[in-house]
Amino acid sequence: MLKNEWKEKGFVDEPIAEGTDLKTEIRRLCKEKDAVILAHYYTVGEIQEVADFIGDSLALAQKAAKTDAKIIVMCGVHFMAETCKILCPEKIVLCPDLNAGCSLADSCKAEDLKKYKEEHPGYKVVSYVNTTADVKALTDIVVTSGNAKKIVDSMPKDEKIIFGPDYNLGSYINSVTGREMLLWNGGCHVHERFSVEGIIRLKKEHPDALVLAHPECKGSVLALADIVGSTAVILKHCIESDKKEFIIATESGILHEIERQCEGKTFYPVPPEMSEDTIGCSCNECNYMKLNSLSKIYNALKYEWPTVDVPEDIRIEAVKPIERMLKLS
Repeated sequence: MLKNEWKEKGFVDEPIAEGTDLKTEIRRLCKEKDAVILAHYYTVGEIQEVADFIGDSLALAQKAAKTDAKIIVMCGVHFMAETCKILCPEKIVLCPDLNAGCSLADSCKAEDLKKYKEEHPGYKVVSYVNTTADVKALTDIVVTSGNAKKIVDSMPKDEKIIFGPDYNLGSYINSVTGREMLLWNGGCHVHERFSVEGIIRLKKEHPDALVLAHPECKGSVLALADIVGSTAVILKHCIESDKKEFIIATESGILHEIERQCEGKTFYPVPPEMSEDTIGCSCNECNYMKLNSLSKIYNALKYEWPTVDVPEDIRIEAVKPIERMLKLS
């Protein structure tokens, strides 16, 4: 029975017996209910440890499209759960906390994009995966930070393109492709806050360290980076590099997997710019990702809620640009 209290809170808030081994119980429920847990690199370490698969947005979408499980538990943010449902309409898709939103997705409303398209006839829309299903339904092709350059490069040189919603990512792709795409003015509340002064200080303290930055960062941050890439690219470079020290400019959750796979290497997270909210912070976190917890995952599996659904008329249109992306990835 779906309780009004759950709907008001956006997650199942039922008591769990003291002493319950949540990791063991979560794995038991997954086996019992034929469920798979997909977790983004930005979730906390204990969630990554209990997940069946961890990855960035592209890898999670690819995994969702191929899974045979009846239930997908998406431990990330809401648009990721929507993407799973778009690709797998026959499956139950659970999002442990419906409050896990995304500042980028919030920055681009479908009605605003529709109007912008009407004002720019003849333009193709390339949308970052960090968008709602409604926006994807208005999109020609979806991209992630890991494949955006490849996909934009695959389009005709004279193609007129609207890129959104991440202005920083779009600006970076313009710079490496020579395009002049029209850019939506959205941004990630985490990646926009990385401190240039913090990078300069860390470079002085650790002169041999490589700077690795996510392309959602501001141009002034990317200008200081030795490597610009998605979370998967950052992880891969840390694993394969002969260097022993790295300065990391992306959400700090990635450090759990990096440190697990890179024994003997040292990593320094870039701090956020100073503000009332970040005083004393040495790393930069996504508060939405951190809404996921073991207790919420356990309750979501036990009660099979919160579910994420996408209206079929929207899903039919939204799946097209995602499938185009997956074919090119």
